[in-house]
Amino acid sequence: MERDTPPKSGKSAKGTTGKPKGKAAKPYQRPRGGPARPVSELVPQIGRAAFRRYGFVQSSVVTRWNEIVGEHHAKVCSPESIRFAPGEKSDGILQLVVLPAHAPLIQHVIPEIMERVNRFFGYRAVARVKMRQGAVKPPAAVEKRKAPPSLKPIPMELGDSLRDIGDPELRAVLESLARSVAQKEEDEST
Repeated sequence: MERDTPPKSGKSAKGTTGKPKGKAAKPYQRPRGGPARPVSELVPQIGRAAFRRYGFVQSSVVTRWNEIVGEHHAKVCSPESIRFAPGEKSDGILQLVVLPAHAPLIQHVIPEIMERVNRFFGYRAVARVKMRQGAVKPPAAVEKRKAPPSLKPIPMELGDSLRDIGDPELRAVLESLARSVAQKEEDEST
């Protein structure tokens, strides 16, 4: 007696695969990420994982350290990490790297540093500060700001009409435009 066994290739005795005919399978296309985005939008997302790994909830603590503690203290100490209890986002431990010669000074101003960091966060994020002596990378040199254009003199005939504008930013732009027009007229007359 002969048995009807299907061939080993997966096809039935009639030569079909068992799938319905009609629609061909589409090749897989990876979903697109949408329109192009500036790199400046991606950097915080890229850095977020690294900062969290080293204990920083907000990367702005590192980038704005000079503003938080002041220029003098930022030269001799820098934040290394903020550690929180599991599941908590308050009462953390701020780890500072301090130049060895300045450790006694920083020890005396720790309450002030804690207050400034907590004020930056807006809640009691730091309850303790630990210090480690080591090399501190000096803060990036901040170039001195130039005087805003509103402090430079503008032609008298244009000054009266611009004083009535309430928005300082708009007034500064219009004053700058007035100066460039006046300068262009002077250049053409000579």
